[in-house]
Amino acid sequence: MNQYLSDHVHLSDDGTAVIILDQTQLPCRTEYRTLRTAREMFDAIQQLQVRGAPAIGICAAYDLYVLAQQISAHTTQEFLSLLRQQATFLASSRPTAINLSAALNRMLDTAATQTCIRDMLSALYRECIAIHEEDIAMCRAISEYGLTLIKDGDGILTHCNAGPLATSRYGTALGPLFLGKERGLNFHVFSDETRPLLQGARLTCYELHRAGIDVTLICDNMASLVMKNGWIQVCFVGCDRVAANGDTANKIGTSGIAILAKHYGIPFYVLGPTSTIDLSCKTGDDIPIEQRDANEIKQKFYAEPMAPPEINCYNPAFDVTDHSLISGIVTEYGICRAPYTESLRTAMQQKHAALSGKGRNSL
Repeated sequence: MNQYLSDHVHLSDDGTAVIILDQTQLPCRTEYRTLRTAREMFDAIQQLQVRGAPAIGICAAYDLYVLAQQISAHTTQEFLSLLRQQATFLASSRPTAINLSAALNRMLDTAATQTCIRDMLSALYRECIAIHEEDIAMCRAISEYGLTLIKDGDGILTHCNAGPLATSRYGTALGPLFLGKERGLNFHVFSDETRPLLQGARLTCYELHRAGIDVTLICDNMASLVMKNGWIQVCFVGCDRVAANGDTANKIGTSGIAILAKHYGIPFYVLGPTSTIDLSCKTGDDIPIEQRDANEIKQKFYAEPMAPPEINCYNPAFDVTDHSLISGIVTEYGICRAPYTESLRTAMQQKHAALSGKGRNSL
């Protein structure tokens, strides 16, 4: 039996398909999808059936391994060319999360190290499993570091969803809460609903409630009031890409939360793995922002349309939080602080040292 059978993204027992928990059906229904074709995989990512930057990376790695088994090629070069085509197609499903392209590039690099197709397939299998296992370890490490930033009884504001559904085990922004709960701590979480796709309402509340963590759902525009009331001691959010200067892209509405937190003197932390750090991206201005279908605003989740059909909509999936608003960026290698141009580079150096077997240091 596959070791990740209980996970929401995993290979089928025979390794010829990817099985995902369809997050668009939560919290009302628990439905799994079996992905065998490139189009099914593309749609699953683009339509948010699988979402969360780390989970997308895990899924993409499994996807490429499954597609590699379907390639009919006579030479290694022909095989690699067709594999690159499949990776390019999958990478186009969502442009903002760096984990997607990073996982696919890692798989391509792995295949290129082998000299025959059979060995390429074996290496691809090992690599997609390694990507998943590394994410599990990453979530645990981030949760440990994040837990040092909160104390028993704290009120914590979250935006979007960065729990196990978005990753593998504990999650990133929600990881410290689950870990703290295991250790007997109690927190009160205020979960932004996160318009327009309601990931906070549908997914964060679902995960926290199931774990027995005290959670209150609020509309996005209520965050200022709960902060003013003194109910929030810290804000924890995830991220989809981190620029070299510490600017971070996360679900639309995150930058507004950071501005409010700054006004009320509340620490604002971004929690995410080093796989989301893109040192080639100098600032947040260089991060591509995904634009999504207008119907997500006008009619999705409504029994009837909530706006006239002819109304134009602006529907960016993400915004960028300026590094000056961020108290710290929590990675699996520690908590990065300003100046981020230095601390993020140090974190990446530690990652490369660890991967090359030279050990792991703390920031």
